[in-house]
Amino acid sequence: MTHNDECHIQKNPTYYDKISTKYMVNIVGSYETTYWQKKWIPIKTSLKLSQKQKDLITGSLLGDATMRIGKGARNANLKIEHGLSQKEYVKWKYNILKEFVFTAPKVSYRYNENREKYKKSWWFRTIRHPELTDLFETFYPGEGYSGRKKIVPPLIQNISPFSLSVWIMDDGSYSNKSINISTYSFSKEENEFLLKCIRDCFKVEGSIYKDRDKGYRMYFSRKETAKLIHVIQPYIIPTMMYKIGFVTP
Repeated sequence: MTHNDECHIQKNPTYYDKISTKYMVNIVGSYETTYWQKKWIPIKTSLKLSQKQKDLITGSLLGDATMRIGKGARNANLKIEHGLSQKEYVKWKYNILKEFVFTAPKVSYRYNENREKYKKSWWFRTIRHPELTDLFETFYPGEGYSGRKKIVPPLIQNISPFSLSVWIMDDGSYSNKSINISTYSFSKEENEFLLKCIRDCFKVEGSIYKDRDKGYRMYFSRKETAKLIHVIQPYIIPTMMYKIGFVTP
């Protein structure tokens, strides 16, 4: 087993079983109503997140993805959304998670100040499921179904190369042979913790700096960027190679 194989998120089977049992009575995700589609129950009860799916979700939650438990629901779902130019990236995520997605990716529309409709992004949302609820409770601790703040959970210290690559495809940028990661939604302490995780798992050193009033960003020098690229390049999809300085034809 390699060092990187050891650096991945470990599931606690006992806790997972407890979560599944607790929420299985409501596998669709909402309280039972006359509109509750019971035909989905056999499908949903057979679903189980693979390690690759969990790593994808982990990397996405460090980046742009969001999770929520809506009013009147018991289980969480995941929303993936990226810009119009990243359609292939959204489709790639969808293909990995499609067992948990009943509606294919679609365009999100907005209205400008003149009430003219325009395309904003590509997105999809997963079904509500107890396996996702477990991750939701990890990244969004607290009470209630709304208003929870996303955090960097302690278990992220064992981040996998695949999760790291997804996170950088989400929030990374490449300039002057260096990679930066936008981590504005996380505190200084959380940024420092993430840098420690990257250092411990991959021997890559980084730093953080305050980006005006936006928050904190991660920065990797040219030397450390080269080491970082060596770790994540095998997982970067062709249309996102620009995130690590490669221009696709």
